[in-house]
Amino acid sequence: MASHPNSRSGGGPRAATLDDRALVQGYLAQHPKLAAGALSAARHFLKWAGAHDIAYKDLDAAAVDRFARHRCRCGRYSPRQLRDPVYMTDVRRFLRHLENAGIVTVPASVDRLDKYLPEFSVRLRAVGYSKPTYAGRLSQARHFAEWILQARIPAKEITDVAIEQFALHDCRCGIRTKRGRRVTDTGTKDRRRGARRFVNFLRDQDVINLSAPPDTLEIDPRLDGLAQWLRRERGATEETIRRYQHEAGRWIGVLGKDPAHYNAATIRSIVLDQIPERSRSSIRMTVTVLRAFLRFTVSQGLCAPFLLHAVPPAIRRKLSTVPRVIPTATIEDIIASSGTTTSVDIRDRAILLLLARMALRAGDVWQLRLFDIDWRAGRLRLLGKSRRGTMLPLPQDAGDALLAYIEDARPIVSTDRVFLRTQAPFTPLRSSAEIAGIVARILNRGGFSHLPTGSHVFRHSLASAWLRDGADLDQIGIALRHASRDTTAIYAKVDISMLAAVVQSWPGAAS
Repeated sequence: MASHPNSRSGGGPRAATLDDRALVQGYLAQHPKLAAGALSAARHFLKWAGAHDIAYKDLDAAAVDRFARHRCRCGRYSPRQLRDPVYMTDVRRFLRHLENAGIVTVPASVDRLDKYLPEFSVRLRAVGYSKPTYAGRLSQARHFAEWILQARIPAKEITDVAIEQFALHDCRCGIRTKRGRRVTDTGTKDRRRGARRFVNFLRDQDVINLSAPPDTLEIDPRLDGLAQWLRRERGATEETIRRYQHEAGRWIGVLGKDPAHYNAATIRSIVLDQIPERSRSSIRMTVTVLRAFLRFTVSQGLCAPFLLHAVPPAIRRKLSTVPRVIPTATIEDIIASSGTTTSVDIRDRAILLLLARMALRAGDVWQLRLFDIDWRAGRLRLLGKSRRGTMLPLPQDAGDALLAYIEDARPIVSTDRVFLRTQAPFTPLRSSAEIAGIVARILNRGGFSHLPTGSHVFRHSLASAWLRDGADLDQIGIALRHASRDTTAIYAKVDISMLAAVVQSWPGAAS
């Protein structure tokens, strides 16, 4: 043969043709089931590279993109082939073959991540993923490894930015999924989730050495200081701290980086210049968090105390609303409709009964731990919104449902949180908001419509039923763990019989 396949210099057109033929034959020898179209794509790509004097070692993803855009006058090949996604995928697969064979040079700093896929596969199986989830995670990891190689990104530069670029990229990668189909139509969330899972695994293997996990964005130091202040000076719970940090993160950049330059106009604009879609409760949250953040900043001696008075008030008229309730008979129908055949049904029924029988908040259910259950005394220990635990009696049917979930449906994992996801890796629910989602699914499965939504409606409904049955507000307040009697007073509005007894005649009209 006139020249080595790793170089085009000095061989002339005839030698280049022989080298191209040898490369295609070697490609076919390693992949004997290649279709004729894949071999045609390989020959076409090499013919184009030879016409443009591109050495084999310099072929890369950028060269493939140039090939896809060139005005094809390559003899028996057609420009229409370049517009075929499958044809271009075959070109990229051929490029990958050249890289594996050492014919195309890959920078030494670019680690081939696909060699870690077998170990990653073992990790996924050990976690216990279902077959579809396992296949999806492994497929996205393979896709990410291919994209990193094509983009020539060194392992040390794989950050959140790289993961986001992968999630959003217009896929032209040279890999195929099951049954030979090109990788297309994968959602950005799936790509992002799969890439992060694989990157976390690579971190555990010390392949990627980062000071922080790749799925943890850098937090503003002021937000970190606010969290420490809330925890130390205000005794706030971790959930409250999370919500305050999330809210402050929306507008902290508007204030500027130097607290000495905060001004009243900017502070007022944070509250007043919000999108119309923001609810009143969201605006009140902004006011509350903004005041807390300014108090924290003032306590550090970083801004003027008078700026606290620049925060506009968010007026909330007490007792201005009526609790939304579901009739007791309807609640019993909802409970009766909940099944006990699958692990999801058993878990959801236990959550539903805790809400409906004990008037728990969603956060109470979400935070419940195994050691909070006193089976011998038949009680639950609840923290609620404070740091002091409260023991409440556990009703029989709610206790039976809870026991059935723990014994028959709850996965055996290391965490002590009671309610977990029903699919691997069986982690705790992410937040109390997921309890409302579970309630919504129960109502949908039972065919219940035109009812108030959310998990708190069961708390309102049970308190209203207690009031109608003769309980006084102080008793209800103790059962609901209200710190103020004014909070419980709102339920007096739903006692129609009591209101009818004290109603006054309208002046000048019949009663």
